[in-house]
Amino acid sequence: MDTQHNNIKLTAAEISQIWGAYQNATISKCFFQYFSSIVEDQDIKALVQHGLELSESHIEQLTAFFNNESYPVPQGFTDNDVNVGAPRLYSDSYILYYLHQLGKLGINSFSLAVALSARSDIHTYFSQCLSEYTKFHKMVTDLLLNKGLYIRPPYLPTPDKVEFVNKQSFLTGWFGNRRPLVSLEVTNLYDNIQRNALGVSTLIGFSQVASSKKVRQYMVRGKEIAAKHVEIFGSILREDDLPVPMSWDMEVTDSTVSPFSDKLMMFLTTGLIAIGMGYYGTSMATTLRRDIQTHYGRLTSEIGKYAEDGANIMIDNGWMEHPPKSADRDKLARNKD
Repeated sequence: MDTQHNNIKLTAAEISQIWGAYQNATISKCFFQYFSSIVEDQDIKALVQHGLELSESHIEQLTAFFNNESYPVPQGFTDNDVNVGAPRLYSDSYILYYLHQLGKLGINSFSLAVALSARSDIHTYFSQCLSEYTKFHKMVTDLLLNKGLYIRPPYLPTPDKVEFVNKQSFLTGWFGNRRPLVSLEVTNLYDNIQRNALGVSTLIGFSQVASSKKVRQYMVRGKEIAAKHVEIFGSILREDDLPVPMSWDMEVTDSTVSPFSDKLMMFLTTGLIAIGMGYYGTSMATTLRRDIQTHYGRLTSEIGKYAEDGANIMIDNGWMEHPPKSADRDKLARNKD
């Protein structure tokens, strides 16, 4: 690992990225460990094992960064948060779809980390992670295609010529005839349906196995929210006679033995909500039809409240690890008295 810049302190952007990457790597390791113990398909098992090796390598490298900076290594998630002996909760196809979404999220998070990193060793590390997850995503996509499980976005007709928008009605959506969806709007709706559909299956499983009644109720509520969002986005696609991605509700078994701690399940759920809010924001910014923009705004507010309630559960149970923070100058000044 490059140590020539150890005399240059990490910026807030860099420390936030390695801290978040450590949390994500440790939680991913827990999932890979459990998936490895239940997956039966050998092709999927090989991908799970590869993902586990990536997570372990990332944890090792990130730990070195913290140690070199004399910065406390976060607790993250450990073997205490996973029960590899738990019965199967999710099917092999669910695992493959989960890996596919994980690959997408890894590409997005590591590309942001690269853009925010200035110190050479940090930039090199995240560039390496981005390359690894780009390859991992391709491997998962190829396996989905080979198994006939890849859900393709809708196809659009090929235009005869270049066209330009010449009426303000292009932006409307609530009154009169709504124009057909444009390609980016279709893409956003499709991706948001897929993420929420996988979320429904994930939360069904979590709601069955969580130890705490509050956590179980929270997961049921999240499942209902995600299912509602799938229906809203799907209705917009159906209005244009476009196919809606399938649901994965049946990919969950009836097991009630938890493979994960309540802390881990709450962290993953609130983390995915935060990511979803980011995707909704991007979708809103790149959507021109006002009715769809309004949907994104309203649904973002709904999941924002859900995320806040989840954070309160985590705080009440002592599960929320404090992120890196700036100095409280007022408190320092008062301590001088």
